[in-house]
Amino acid sequence: MSGERRPLAARPLTEPHPSRLSPEHPGRERILSAHAVALAAGDAGYPDPDSGLFVLTAGFLARRGTCCGRGCRHCPYVD
Repeated sequence: MSGERRPLAARPLTEPHPSRLSPEHPGRERILSAHAVALAAGDAGYPDPDSGLFVLTAGFLARRGTCCGRGCRHCPYVD
């Protein structure tokens, strides 16, 4: 998948694929809230509320134009 040009998945950029962020994840609401704020601001990413690691937004990944194949939480290319 690395560098492969693909169409965006048929879901909003605000909704990660369930395989990347489970609907049952205990921190899902905090994660989606942090993602929404960063997405609205046009930021490249946000610090994960639990780990503090930097997570790229779906908007940034979509603008990049390709899937890197690294399993990004908000990958807009995963169907």
